[in-house]
Amino acid sequence: MSSTPTRPAFELRMGDVHLTVQRIPGWLVTALATAVGSALAAWFTSLL
Repeated sequence: MSSTPTRPAFELRMGDVHLTVQRIPGWLVTALATAVGSALAAWFTSLL
């Protein structure tokens, strides 16, 4: 293994708040993709 630290997947710094996510779980990506897909489908069907 390399001794060089890896960059975080997500890093948020706002004032005193510092949030670092090292690895994004697959279930979270799946849940977000499903939610966005459902919202887009509902929006597109409401336009018809």
